[in-house]
Amino acid sequence: MFYRPEDGHGLPHNPFNAIVTPRPIGWISSRSGDGVNNLAPYSFFNAVAYTPPQVMFASTSAKPDQPGTKDSVANIEATGVFCVNVVSYALRDAMNASSGALPKDEDEFAHAGLTALECKTIACARVAEAPAALECRLTQIVTLPGEANKVVFGEVTGVHLRDEYLKDGTFDVTTFQPLARLGYRDYSVVRDLFPLTRPDD
Repeated sequence: MFYRPEDGHGLPHNPFNAIVTPRPIGWISSRSGDGVNNLAPYSFFNAVAYTPPQVMFASTSAKPDQPGTKDSVANIEATGVFCVNVVSYALRDAMNASSGALPKDEDEFAHAGLTALECKTIACARVAEAPAALECRLTQIVTLPGEANKVVFGEVTGVHLRDEYLKDGTFDVTTFQPLARLGYRDYSVVRDLFPLTRPDD
């Protein structure tokens, strides 16, 4: 099968997200200029640099009460900071609950039954229950073609790791089993690892 996106795929559901998988989930916490905490998952997310450490996430839709974008991007534009929270398998239902399009003055931490803790390097809340969290300062927002496509880049200014997931000096993902986004309504979870040695190691 071959198709041009502008012509349509002719399938019951768009296969694009099922092709680019698995994708890590950036559970982005932010705070509005009025002090309202916000929390939302984004599956267009990744780390993009080591030195200094940097991450990105993309927002691809808008809300009626946030013209042209979503709460996360609007909040980050206003405050210049955000936090990336790691989603474990145990937090899958809370993550899903936080994905709803709540009014901008409602707090998703409370809606999802999560504990909000203050970050250390930025004025923003983080998810206390998350295995890890990355405190970030905005570096740039890039507007992409399309109605509401924006990519947010941030530099990591603080890193939280829960001690129970540190094993022999490594952050052991098998102990908390991070969630990954697949296509359609599907998710996966990381439970099995295997090593590969690079030819030049």
